[in-house]
Amino acid sequence: MVGILSTNFEDCISKGLLRRIPKSKQNAEESIKTSEKWLTEADANHTAGSYNSCLLSSYLAMFHAARAILWHDGYREKSHYCVARYLEAVYIKKRFLETEWVDLLDYYRDLRHDDSYSTSFTATEEDCKGAVKTSKKFVKRMKELLSSIKN
Repeated sequence: MVGILSTNFEDCISKGLLRRIPKSKQNAEESIKTSEKWLTEADANHTAGSYNSCLLSSYLAMFHAARAILWHDGYREKSHYCVARYLEAVYIKKRFLETEWVDLLDYYRDLRHDDSYSTSFTATEEDCKGAVKTSKKFVKRMKELLSSIKN
């Protein structure tokens, strides 16, 4: 059986990890609002010195911003990994999105996984600073992408 980490876009579809649903402008907009709430949380966690929580908040801001694209296009994810595979297959392939954004989403997804499940992981202030900065840029880029594909 193919492991989730070697799954590509087609596998995500065939395994039901990405499913077609009716397109939803409302859900896309709500997902962007949720990403902005997580950005606020990330800033607050950074200020409070809660670095592990900062990483989680930053990643969730990125996840919800990327998820907005899926809602817009009529897809629902059952795997955080497959959100990135969707962006690769649909937007990077067509050159509407730069590869760096999916690489960053994958990087922070992996870091979030370590933060959430490892018993030895401890986030640093530098990790947190980088995550906050990146997540703000990522959310901005997803909003730009969403705006460009709405037309």
